[in-house]
Amino acid sequence: MSGERAEQSLLIRLALGPDGTVAPDIMGKAPGRGAWVGVPAEELSLALAKGKLAGMLKRAFKAEKVSVPDDLVERVRKGLEKATLDRLGLEARASNLLTGAEKVDLAARSGAVEMLLHAADAADDGVSKRDQSWRVGMEQEGSGMAGIRLPVGREEISAALGRGNAVHVAITDVKAAERINRHLERWLYFIGCSNAPGTAKAARRANPASATTNSEGKV
Repeated sequence: MSGERAEQSLLIRLALGPDGTVAPDIMGKAPGRGAWVGVPAEELSLALAKGKLAGMLKRAFKAEKVSVPDDLVERVRKGLEKATLDRLGLEARASNLLTGAEKVDLAARSGAVEMLLHAADAADDGVSKRDQSWRVGMEQEGSGMAGIRLPVGREEISAALGRGNAVHVAITDVKAAERINRHLERWLYFIGCSNAPGTAKAARRANPASATTNSEGKV
């Protein structure tokens, strides 16, 4: 793993349990000692396979016994996915987002959309139309600005929002977009997506360089 530092917003906390088992702490609130990592899944998997991760965590936790589960990377991925979808669900219940092509287009063209999301299985022409409506509303025609295609399909998104056939999602509240972005950015960066968002209004910033960092125990 690299010795460079990832952006603070991309870090994921690993917590050390009383029995020495390491577990992902996606929300960063678990009690006890923790270490922070900021690398994509592929790099973390390689460190785990080579046995490097356990050694680094032993030094970080200052512990003799550290047990890293074989499925740690997948548990992190699932945790980040769940955190993002749960956040979307909360914003849906707070009426901070819209679904449905016509509603999304109308809001986008009026400049009322702060963040635009698409299901992984959304049709390309539908994605293009929603993106174009958003560019018009944001006065960004010709800029290439586009919504974010999520790594899950309409079924998962619909279940999270409690709405049927949620293919395109328009977030209409700036604070809600910022809250969603904090989870989405980590998730997309971890799984290696090139469309990880950098701001609440668009996915226009390149992914930060992969890195490893830590806190509390210092890897």
